Amino acid sequence: MRVLGIETSCDETAVALVETNPWTTDVLAEVVSSQIELHRPYGGVVPEMATREHLKNLPLLVPRVMKEVNLGLDAVDAIAATEGPGLASSLLIGHSYARAMAVALSKPMVGVNHLEGHLYSPFIAHRRAVEFPFVGLIASGGHTLLVHALGWDRYVKLGSTVDDAAGEAFDKVAKLLGLPYPGGPEIEKMAKQGNPEAFGLPRSFPERDNLNFSFSGLKTAVRFFFEKSPQLRSDPAWVHDLCASFQKAVVDVLVRKAVHAVSLARVERLVVSGGVLCNQALRHELEFACYEGEIELLLAEAELCTDNAAMIAGTAAEKLEAGIEPYVGNDIDPNLDLFAPEPNGDFARGLSTAIKLKNRQKKDVTQKEGVGAPGEIEIW
Repeated sequence: MRVLGIETSCDETAVALVETNPWTTDVLAEVVSSQIELHRPYGGVVPEMATREHLKNLPLLVPRVMKEVNLGLDAVDAIAATEGPGLASSLLIGHSYARAMAVALSKPMVGVNHLEGHLYSPFIAHRRAVEFPFVGLIASGGHTLLVHALGWDRYVKLGSTVDDAAGEAFDKVAKLLGLPYPGGPEIEKMAKQGNPEAFGLPRSFPERDNLNFSFSGLKTAVRFFFEKSPQLRSDPAWVHDLCASFQKAVVDVLVRKAVHAVSLARVERLVVSGGVLCNQALRHELEFACYEGEIELLLAEAELCTDNAAMIAGTAAEKLEAGIEPYVGNDIDPNLDLFAPEPNGDFARGLSTAIKLKNRQKKDVTQKEGVGAPGEIEIW
């Protein structure tokens, strides 16, 4: 099955084509048009400008993806698009384009939750079919969320941010320090030259069983250090130390709560995605903590951490292969809830996904002599 995916939830216009096979879903082609340089002078995303860029880029990117694989649109089995959450005007462009294409081609359309796409993206990176249950950590500019994933459409919220998301905190602190947008890469660059133990910045919700996040107090603490020490601002070492201490505080909280969530959920797998995962310090600390805790860790690759269409198309393809009926709402939903029930209220179907996946493997694949089962050989 081939699925064409479209992602326009914020400031990236992305298109991807994926194809399912018995044990995984492969990305055949993908293209992302970033708007970072366009929005950088404003210190953040300007919705109207983002919308105009989506309108301009999307009709160019779809033919580009299909040309890359030398296929026509008639070779596509379904169209997928982000339904929410995200910027309303941006979502509307991709969603409307996908619906029009689905009608013109007489193909089914699937509306995909952006956060569900993030949860799925590490499995794409590792070329594996989705395996439930697991704990997922999404850390991005708009979301910081811990999820217990039991099956498709069956998610339990373990913790979320009560104020700023992790990526948002990076951007705001960078702006305070006079660093360019986006703030995450700039703070990471400065932190490499600093001492992460220089300042004792606060960690949110230190109590063991509280899995919520808060970065507003941390942001205020950085502002306090910065505004009360004007005589030190000219010293590069001081700014480097402040960035390193801030980064360590964010990383410590994300890692500690994610690892503890795995223990509370009694699962053995942690899946992490979102733009903040591009931070190398976070990746290293997660790897070390999971190694110590004997937890299987799946990290999205850098190109799949930020918003992309492969995760949208892949999510739709996996759900269709699992026997879940394609669903698309009448309109986009900027506040779409990952934890809201499906329209027909049928939660049980998500729990049967693993069984259906194994049946699919048995049905579609005839084992050849001398070929092992998944897990016994490496599939490329």
